Order: sequence, then C-alpha cells, then structure tokens
Amino acid sequence: MMTSPFDLRKAVRDSLMALGIVLFVFYACQAGESSRTVSGSWPGFLGAGASPLQPASVPRTWSPDENIAWTAKVPGYGQSSPVIIDKRVFVTSVQGDQKESLHVVCLNLADGRQIWTHQETSGFLEKNSVYISRAAPTPVVDSSGVYAYFESGDVIALTLDGAVRWRKSLSTDYAKPTNEFGLSASPVQTDEHVIILIDDPATAYLVALNKSDGSQAWKTDRTARTSWSSPALVQIDGQAQVVCSSAGSVDGYSAATGELLWTVTDVGGNTATTPLDAGNGRFLIAASPGRQGENSELAKKSNGLMEVKRSRNAWIAEFVWKTPDATPSWASPVIHGGLAYWVNRVGVVYCLDADSGDAVYTHRIKQSAWATPIAVGEHLYVFGKDGVTTVLAGGRDYQVLAENSLWSDDAPPVNNVPTAEEESEERRRGAAMFSRPTLYGVAIVDDSIVMRTGSQVFCVRSQNTAASLSQ
Repeated sequence: MMTSPFDLRKAVRDSLMALGIVLFVFYACQAGESSRTVSGSWPGFLGAGASPLQPASVPRTWSPDENIAWTAKVPGYGQSSPVIIDKRVFVTSVQGDQKESLHVVCLNLADGRQIWTHQETSGFLEKNSVYISRAAPTPVVDSSGVYAYFESGDVIALTLDGAVRWRKSLSTDYAKPTNEFGLSASPVQTDEHVIILIDDPATAYLVALNKSDGSQAWKTDRTARTSWSSPALVQIDGQAQVVCSSAGSVDGYSAATGELLWTVTDVGGNTATTPLDAGNGRFLIAASPGRQGENSELAKKSNGLMEVKRSRNAWIAEFVWKTPDATPSWASPVIHGGLAYWVNRVGVVYCLDADSGDAVYTHRIKQSAWATPIAVGEHLYVFGKDGVTTVLAGGRDYQVLAENSLWSDDAPPVNNVPTAEEESEERRRGAAMFSRPTLYGVAIVDDSIVMRTGSQVFCVRSQNTAASLSQ
C-alpha cells in the first residue's frame, strides 16, 4: 500500500514535534540541573544536608592574588560557619562590650554584596572576651528562612529576605548559661524542627523548636556538664537520631520525640568535636586530653568508630575500634574513601583504615585546623587556622597537592577583637595570641568555597566559573 504525500508530510511533522518535545525536556532538565548546581545549598554546621558537589567545579588552588572572588566585612566578630542557600550566604556575629548586639548578615554568593543585615539586642549580656564564645553556634537555613541561635540563648527566625518570623529566649524560658567560656553547640534541623543542645554546669537539655512559630515541640533534660560540642543528625536503621558526644557520654535521641534511645558512658574529653555520620549506623567519635592533660587517660579510649544497631526492641551502641594516638583539637574527624582522618592541635594528620582502625600514615601539615576538613571528590581540604588550606590526595599514600594561603602576613583580614582588658596577666598574654585572625568555618557549593574569619568572609572561585553565579 502506497503512502500518500499528505500522510508522509503528517508523519514528518509528527516526528519533528516529538523530537522538539524531547529536546525541550532535555534542555529544560539541563537548565534545571544547572540551576540546582549553581544555587546548591550548605544549610548547616559541617554541611549537614548539603547538596551533592561536582568536584571538578571546586577550586583546588588559590592565593591572595588569584581565585579570590570577593571578600566582605561583617560587623563585630563571629566564630560560626557560613551557611548557603539560593545563592545567598548567611553569617552571624556579635558586637559591643557586653555582646549586646546580635547580627545576622546575608551576602550575595555571586559578588559578596550585602543583601541585608538584621540586628537584635541580646537577652543575656556578658563580657566580650576572647575567652568567651562569640557567635559560635552556626545557624541553619532552609527554603523558608534562616534560624540563628546565639550563645546568649536568643533564637531568631528570619525569612530569606530578612523579615522577622519569630524570636525566642532559651535563657528566659529555661535558664541562663553559667559556662565561663560560653556556649557554642550548633543546632541541627529536621523539616519541622530546629534542635538545640545546651550543656551547661547549671542546666543541660536538648530542645526542639517548631520552625513555624518557635514553640517547644519537645524538651529532654540531661545531666549538667561543661561542653561545647555540637550534636549531629544521624540516620540509624531508618530512624533519624540526634547523637550528642559531650563531656563523658555519647547519647542517641529520637529526633521526632526527644526520647533517649541509648547511651555510652565510658568516654571522656569529648567536649568539642561533632559525631560525623559514616553510614550504616556508624559515626566517628573524638576526644582531647585537654590543655593540661586532664583527660588524657579517658581520651585514649574515646577516639574511634562507633556503631549503633537495633537488637529486637533495644538499641546497642559500641565502639568498632579505637585509636589511642589520634586526638583532635576543634576539628572533627572525617571519613572519606574508606579512610578516617584526625587533625591534632599541632597540625599532625592521622590517617587510619576506616574498617579496622589500623594506622595508614601520620604526617604533619603546615597548620592546625579549627574548621573540620572537607572531602571533595578525590581530595581532602584541611583548612588551617591561620589561613593556609592544605589539599591532600585521597588514598593511602600521603601526598600534598596544594598549600593555599587565603591572606598574606602583609595584609591580614579585618579582625575586630574585644578591646576590654583581661583581668589576669595569663589571660592578657592569651588575648594577644588570640588577637590574630583565625579561620573558623567553611561552606562549599559548586564553583565556590566560602570561608570566614572573625570579621571577614572570603569566597574562592575559579575565574572561569564566576559568570554562572551572576545569572
């Protein structure tokens, strides 16, 4: 049977229309993927819930004269990490002799321009000192807004455009903190809740606030203690648990109800670092001997890989392995490519087999790190406290790929340190030491690494990717 010219034309037209639809869907998906990549998120402390990265887009080398896309000053001083969503960077800081001003600052990821800044009056005044935390908790952010918790106990919820949604004072509702060095635990978030850990000598608790209005969803009291470590949200056997490693115990709570599910108490010196999810109910725990070695014996038993399993109706938590040698400072240990990494207070990197805990290598890099190292593709970025980032090759052989200075000694960052004089000679000497700029926190999305010191934010970006962010 012969095909008529009309039928042939109709078949060609239908085929072209189908091809057009396919191409439209393809390019729409490509555009959507590009948009998702460029506006990727880093929504909380240590990147909890962050968008997947395209490793090739993340810069590996930079210097004060190369690949610094922008710098931005922030009011006062802050030790929190940046968070990122929707091409916006959010940082917090405090200002004033009594830390009376609390700031949330929103910056444009493309060029560092300040989009808005919000200022609140602190509900709990305390001396602005290098020995007391200064905007140490990192905020969390989602598509509805940013939730900033300050060591004063003030919690502020803002829209992404800077409008106030609600305010809450944990110090007023529960108790004022008494820790002489302040509080610094960063919150974690679920879809419905912001969850905050308060571990203080006077009172200790874990509380979930409803994102919608700041009301209390649940609150679980804990044994009073002195600690600065942040909790982590870990998926264990299909259940979201809040894991707290803090001053003598490691505890797991239901993220939905706050119920204590399990606890481990044979630990010590775990007052600074955060448990990091290693998958399959496993996470790293770390502890430090302390500046005077007061926790040395228990700390040797408190660094390693922990695993939590369900056994019938009970949860069983125990160490898979421990390492007596690797101890951190402020940086939490990380797992990447089957290897676990610790960085101690003098910059020694301990690399161990993640399955067995056996030592793979031990090497010293240029600087210690306060910010936790971040794995990107086949590389490990170790952010030195004095501004030098060491990029290590992944794998069992120690290899330094780059050492990148963020600033030069001749042009250090703005550093708004407190001007009040410390009461003792020992503290005055310490204040002089802490007056130098410190790299506190990092956030990474495709194309951009955002780093912050106390009073300044830096964005590192390869030059050939800058244009995509301004679109």
